[in-house]
Amino acid sequence: MATATAPNTKLQQSLALYQSTIGKKYVVAITGAILFAFTFGHMLGNLQIYLPNPEEALLNYAKLLRTSMEVLWVVRSVLFIAFVLHIVTIAQLYSLNRSARPQAYVKQTPVVSSFASRTMYVSGPILLFFVLYHITHLTLGNTHPNFVEMNPYHNLVYGFRDPLASAFYIIAMGMLGAHLTHGVWSMFQSVGFNHPRYTHYLRIFSTTAAAVIAIGNISIPVFVLLGIIGKDLV
Repeated sequence: MATATAPNTKLQQSLALYQSTIGKKYVVAITGAILFAFTFGHMLGNLQIYLPNPEEALLNYAKLLRTSMEVLWVVRSVLFIAFVLHIVTIAQLYSLNRSARPQAYVKQTPVVSSFASRTMYVSGPILLFFVLYHITHLTLGNTHPNFVEMNPYHNLVYGFRDPLASAFYIIAMGMLGAHLTHGVWSMFQSVGFNHPRYTHYLRIFSTTAAAVIAIGNISIPVFVLLGIIGKDLV
């Protein structure tokens, strides 16, 4: 009987932890770490467009991702679950904060909060819409005017030659940078890694990592529009 109830007890404990504010913050931190790692790795993959033979490099990168479709779908499933949990849990935390303070302040004067922290709930929905657009644009090709299957270099160049598409990518990456600046910092705070000795270095790491990802991703559409990338494609 004890062995039968043990899994249920653990499940109940896990659900109880998730229902608490602390548990939700842990979920946001863990899923945020997964998404941050993917975002950084994805940026490194895209930056291969600056290699001497970018077309071959990006093609090999695309082939590597499709080497094992089973592994690819496992990774996609983990990312999807992490993404959904991240959004849902943040929405729940926002609702809890609103419930704890039902009457809004007459006048808000941010003193120590940063722009990144004040725009977290705005950047989140924008990034959600961006992810959906990005998938249909450069992964599936539904919204791409000249999509070629398994030719990422061609798709990047022709996709970013559209000023509106590039503008949206640039704005979204700016919002991503702001989101990560506060999000990575909050991740360390949520798991209790906030000793004063490390505070300064954690802030530097959060800001630097966010800036590298944002600037790295923004540089591609900018250089395509300037004609620096894709000169070999007519």
